[in-house]
Amino acid sequence: MDSSPYLDRYRQIGALDQQKNQLIEELLQRVTDLENSFQREKLDHERETRFNRDIQLHEMELMQQISQIKNIMDREPFVVVLLDGEGIIFKDEFLQLGEEGGRNAATQFYTAMHTYLLQNLPSVNVPKIILKLYLNVKGFTETCVRSGILADPLTVHEFIRGFNETMSYSEIIDIGSGKNRAYDKIQEMFQVFLYNCHCHQVFVGCASNTEYAQFLEDTLNDGDLTGRVSLVEGVAFDKELDAVKGSFRTAKFPEVLRSSKVAPIYVAPWKSSLPSRSLLTPSPSQQLQNPPPLSRTSTNTSASGLGAQPLAPTPNTNNEVPDFQVVRSKGSGSSPVKAVERNKYGQRVDRLDFKSIPRDDLNRLKKLKLCNYYFLLGECPNEENCYHDHDRKLTRQELHILSAIARMTPCRFGLECDDPECIYGHRCPQSEPGKKTCFRGDSCRFEPVAHGIDTNIVKVTKI
Repeated sequence: MDSSPYLDRYRQIGALDQQKNQLIEELLQRVTDLENSFQREKLDHERETRFNRDIQLHEMELMQQISQIKNIMDREPFVVVLLDGEGIIFKDEFLQLGEEGGRNAATQFYTAMHTYLLQNLPSVNVPKIILKLYLNVKGFTETCVRSGILADPLTVHEFIRGFNETMSYSEIIDIGSGKNRAYDKIQEMFQVFLYNCHCHQVFVGCASNTEYAQFLEDTLNDGDLTGRVSLVEGVAFDKELDAVKGSFRTAKFPEVLRSSKVAPIYVAPWKSSLPSRSLLTPSPSQQLQNPPPLSRTSTNTSASGLGAQPLAPTPNTNNEVPDFQVVRSKGSGSSPVKAVERNKYGQRVDRLDFKSIPRDDLNRLKKLKLCNYYFLLGECPNEENCYHDHDRKLTRQELHILSAIARMTPCRFGLECDDPECIYGHRCPQSEPGKKTCFRGDSCRFEPVAHGIDTNIVKVTKI
């Protein structure tokens, strides 16, 4: 019997067993690979689960921190108001009341600003209002005096004191004289507050000049910042700001701030057009003829002391003057020769001994708010709108004291003044010859050169 078929069949079955074993090995390897892959996936899943849990916990912590920071940021919100005293001027009625006017101005400005914020920035919840007004106090005082708004230069200092004492976050800062000093300070403070998270709005009250226009134009380049900046308009903006002011909110407070600059009164514009002094204030003995020229430096002021209050203007309806009243007049006929007395250095010398004037009488007369123009020069260039007294009857002694009070206000021409009728001071009345200072020190309103003047008269300049 041939065995070949059996051998073939055996070989076929052996091949099948080999294939079966190979299949089993492949299956086992596959299972091993899947188990390893499963374990890796399981580990990855567990790792991701832990990571996600950690992330969630960290996120919760971050959210809590953000909430805390947000609460801190919202805890003390404020807005800052940076004002240039050249463009922001309080109305006359506040300035004239001195310390009381300063308190009223601070209160009313705060109230007006608070109302503006409620209407235009309701998202800011009752913020504090930080107000900083930068002002050349000396220059502003002289302007107010020369314009006839104030009679006493010290009234401005009283106003500032009352203003600064009223609100904890409001202050008027004396920056001294110098070009663009207010602008420089406002620009620096603007950068400080603009990026402060507690500051919700920066208000800028500026004067109309090219520096502010360029400054505001640069601010517009950052679109995210324009919503944080607003303008305060007091004195009307001029053409310099026309191009940029429309891109900002503009707040106006006409009930507190002037809309026009304070214009000093100079002699030239009105001197030739005024009626003669005889029509304004007749002398008890004679009618006045052509008015002598008024001082270039004279202003409607009486340099007064503390606590003086302005009087409302009262027209003088009675032209009769009692015998004891003294009114400076110019006699009829030829004009007398006028002269300016000077020392050996050519410096003007005022003949006036302040030590001989009783202090009580001096202080009493300061508080009367008398018109220097009217009583010392015989006429007032602003009589219809003058805030100072024209009706009081003065004795010769009182007129002498009033002339001393007027000398307490520095003449802007100083020692070089050649106006024989100038009623204001050319040397510090408190200084003594040879001493380059007085008891007021740096706070004296007279320049250092006006101290220690030689009072020996050696030369007379006739006018």
